[in-house]
Amino acid sequence: MRDETVLAFDFGVKRIGVAIGERRLGVARALITIADEANAPRFAAIGKLIDEWKATRLIVGRPLNDDGTKHEMTGRCERFAQQLEGRFKLAVNVVDERFSSLAADAEMRQSGERGTADWRQRKARIDAEAARIILQAWFDASPFTAQRDAHELT
Repeated sequence: MRDETVLAFDFGVKRIGVAIGERRLGVARALITIADEANAPRFAAIGKLIDEWKATRLIVGRPLNDDGTKHEMTGRCERFAQQLEGRFKLAVNVVDERFSSLAADAEMRQSGERGTADWRQRKARIDAEAARIILQAWFDASPFTAQRDAHELT
């Protein structure tokens, strides 16, 4: 399996959480949150991250309702994924992100990060952690990860 640096995004109207991971390792980590609502600074920041980390693939969380149907943010996230692909000419995968923000918040509460920051700082961390959860789900579902796990067992 080839090395591949992957960036993942938890897209939001006000913020975009970002996570990073190496496909060979199959482990994601929260990176940053881009806190800008305008497209130009958002894509400039993403471009810098792609260059800095030498990313070769991008993952975008696709929000859905509990029952799997689309809601108002689904289309926006799909357009964001298309814009990433068009601008940066990289492979882009879209991943179901249902409950990623709730899971990130729960994990942060369990780890004791509950009262360490004001709500704005906390929300920014939740967005980056949600991106980590999205990327980890993609790694865990990847056939390369399954092959890696099987190889480690032998």
